[in-house]
Parts: sequence; C-alpha cells; structure tokens
Amino acid sequence: MSESKKFTRINESFICENCKKDVLMSPGGKCRNHCTHCLYSLHIDINPGDRLSNCGGMLKPDFIEVKSNKNIIHHRCLKCDEIRPNKCAEDDDFGTILKIMQSSKLK
Repeated sequence: MSESKKFTRINESFICENCKKDVLMSPGGKCRNHCTHCLYSLHIDINPGDRLSNCGGMLKPDFIEVKSNKNIIHHRCLKCDEIRPNKCAEDDDFGTILKIMQSSKLK
C-alpha cells in the first residue's frame, strides 16, 4: 500500500458544487481548496491535494476559528460528518466569513 504525500500542490479553477459560481485559481500560486464565495468545499482529499478520499461529500463551513491572527474554516462533511480545518484565503468573501462566525456564536 502506497502512502500519499502530506501536501500535493494543486491550484486550479473550478465551479462550486454548492453555489455554482466560478472560483478562479488562487493568486500567488497558493492552492485553492474551497469556494471563495460560499466557502464550501468537497471531501475529495485525505491529505491536501491528493484526491484520494472516496467520500466525495459536500464540506459545509461549520465554524471559523481565529488562531494566530489567521481565520481557520472548520468544514463538516455533510455525508460522513468528518470535520476538516482549512485556512481562509485572502480573497474569501469577508461577509460570508462574518456570517459563519456570527452563526457559530449563536449555537
């Protein structure tokens, strides 16, 4: 059985499965893992970029943690319930970030 690398660099444009908007490649060569508009993602990786997960479920942005002055999105898979953290991108919609932060405080 082969092991996957801990991080595989993939920076590509895609159409979001949740909001159907175009998501452009990340500026500066960073990797894109979620929609910049609604912050949803897909559960397709075991380790970032490896595309080895068999789940394929939608990853809903559940809550946002502020850690070392960085916003971390915690996605919850709507299929298998796994929680996966990911850094917010510089071009993520700030209004969406604030809505998620506000709604998680109400829980």
